Amino acid sequence: MKEYRYWKKLSSKEIKSTVFQALDKNVNYRNENILGIPASHLDNHVFSQDESFLKDAPYISTLVQNPNHIGSHTLGTSEPFFSGTQDIEKETIALCAEDILKAKPNTCDGYIASGGTEANIQAVWMYRNFFKSEYQASYSEIAILCSEDAHYSMDKAANLLNLPIYKVKVSEEKREITTNTVKDAVNMARDNGCRYFIVIANMVTTMYGSVDNVSCYTEVLLAQHLLFRLHIDGAYGGFYFPFASEGHALDFSNKDVSSVTLDAHKMAQAPYGTGIFIARKGLIAYTNTAAGYVEGDDFTLIGSRSGANAVAVWMILMTNGPYGWQEKVFILQKRAAWMCQQLANRNIRYYRHDGSNIITINAQDIDKQTAAKFGLVPDQHDSPSWYKIVVMEHVTVDKLELVLSDIEARKLAVLEA
Repeated sequence: MKEYRYWKKLSSKEIKSTVFQALDKNVNYRNENILGIPASHLDNHVFSQDESFLKDAPYISTLVQNPNHIGSHTLGTSEPFFSGTQDIEKETIALCAEDILKAKPNTCDGYIASGGTEANIQAVWMYRNFFKSEYQASYSEIAILCSEDAHYSMDKAANLLNLPIYKVKVSEEKREITTNTVKDAVNMARDNGCRYFIVIANMVTTMYGSVDNVSCYTEVLLAQHLLFRLHIDGAYGGFYFPFASEGHALDFSNKDVSSVTLDAHKMAQAPYGTGIFIARKGLIAYTNTAAGYVEGDDFTLIGSRSGANAVAVWMILMTNGPYGWQEKVFILQKRAAWMCQQLANRNIRYYRHDGSNIITINAQDIDKQTAAKFGLVPDQHDSPSWYKIVVMEHVTVDKLELVLSDIEARKLAVLEA
């Protein structure tokens, strides 16, 4: 049985005690003469701060006390005013890096970002600066390399950071990259003068639930003796795929992986604004943009950010515990497999990666009215080829059965007409 260094199931009492002890270590604007911080607790004319309610609400209490977690707290010094909740964030980063993503102890840095988009841009920014600093590379020589199915944050990163981007073609039905399609993209980049590569591999894409075979990238780049750094976009899959798939190479057990994005406001059901960026030690320093009035250095893209987001993620993980989390994923896997079997029985074409809870249905096999009725999301709104179902906790078999019944009813209506 796997041993977890940080992750354990805690009772509600233990969670409340830990969070309130952390808040006690933070600055208290009401009781202390703190005059130099451009912040305070939430406006009590707008937000209720009833003590009888807050004493049993650790997350809401954190929101009210409003800790600012500016910077990354896994290295160097940080603002001392919020040390208590910063410690909770540090533990959350260590838990994700070591207990979920198989990093060796004390080998990673990171922070709670505003979402997967920011975390992905943080990675590209970090590697761009790395290649510029260590190899005097020009921006035109540094290429972003990712699949056609990669999240649109890659295009944002290319635009913001003034880097060329090259996309690897995927097969239409299996959504897979191959060594040949990677070669094609790399050769095109090289023809245009690119010598350094920022590779983004997908750990469950947002639309299809597809997963990249990361060796397709590394084999091609190593064979051509090209310098690269590899980032895993686990914004969707980071809290799901590691529990649904064994023996993969999309975590820190793979020596070529240097950083990973997770997104707690998807499968972890945290409040929006809780992405996670994790990188091997020694890398995040390339994004140091220190401000003299902030104690410690700031390596983050976002700067000031709410400490309540870190507390929320920690509370969710500790409430479930590692085995409760595995059970949660196991149930969703069973539901997704059941739905796929039902689709196959009806000759409805679909795609699903075995380690994902996303099912995409061929648009030719489902009526647009059915898709709209059940909120199925298209790959593109103008002329969809696929519609996706995401098997979340609230997406029960009863609800999936309703979709199947509607598909059959509409097909029958067409035949009878």
